[in-house]
Amino acid sequence: MNTLDQQTAPEQAARERMKASHALDGDAARLAHLYRGWASAFDLDQARVGYCGPMIVAELAGAVQTAYLAGQRNAIAILDAGCGTGLVGVELGRLGFRLIDGFDLSEEMAEKARQTGVYRHAQGDVDLNGRLSDYSSASYDLTVCCGVLTLGHVRPDGLRELARVTRPNGFVIASTRKSYAETTSFEGEVRRLQDEGVLIPAQCLRNGRYVAEEDAHYWVFQVPEKVSASTEGRP
Repeated sequence: MNTLDQQTAPEQAARERMKASHALDGDAARLAHLYRGWASAFDLDQARVGYCGPMIVAELAGAVQTAYLAGQRNAIAILDAGCGTGLVGVELGRLGFRLIDGFDLSEEMAEKARQTGVYRHAQGDVDLNGRLSDYSSASYDLTVCCGVLTLGHVRPDGLRELARVTRPNGFVIASTRKSYAETTSFEGEVRRLQDEGVLIPAQCLRNGRYVAEEDAHYWVFQVPEKVSASTEGRP
């Protein structure tokens, strides 16, 4: 194997693991199994493929807090939905956020997040494709979701639960890979939730950097002052 092959083989393996995760169609058991084996190599793999989503989502959270949320940054309560190994939480901590909770489908990934030391609490075995029964409505000033609304993982209607746990006048910040936005009903779900008064699209940064081979859209939603009863659960 030549030097170039040695350099590209780990990167190719990282892309194959990512591709495998996109083919699981939201199957919680299979996703949990995949991430159980991936947890130890996940951060290195993301560095290999140029994953910059966590930094962008955290920077957006910082900008939104500065522009719209009164009080000190270290008093802003944040939920990191699908926190993985804690890449977003580390970036949020770097920006001065301190009240950060997180959850992930994989207990092994959540344990990696706990080891970062930036989370108040990081819970495993939580599936965003269902109701977040351990999280009360209107609990967080900001909810962030990076790398989760992607192919094979969480359906677009997971956005409803993210809005439910966010307080009125709070914000939800989420990334969607371009391939996910193009092949799912995500924008239709956004329009439906807007029509129901569940959330208001405040900004969308389209075609932003995400991983080396694909861009993403970065969404900022505000939860309105008066939310409808439909946020209390899916039909």
